Amino acid sequence: MSVGHYERDEVTPSVEVASKLADALSVSLDYLSGNTDTELDSATLGRIREISVMPEEDRKQVFLVVDALIRDFKARKAYAQ
Repeated sequence: MSVGHYERDEVTPSVEVASKLADALSVSLDYLSGNTDTELDSATLGRIREISVMPEEDRKQVFLVVDALIRDFKARKAYAQ
């Protein structure tokens, strides 16, 4: 089978094939299947996996830093307009 069959909705790939396609394209399976419009590359997904296995206190610290960076980004964006 070719990718064209999948693109034309003539056939649906198995979960295994879809997973391999997502890996080859460095996107999440959710993005590939259209369940989200947020494209997360494999490096970002790897970081999220690393954070998810941290002890809870370490995860809280990471999220505090990320939240502060997001807040600052949004503020800069708002003031730039």
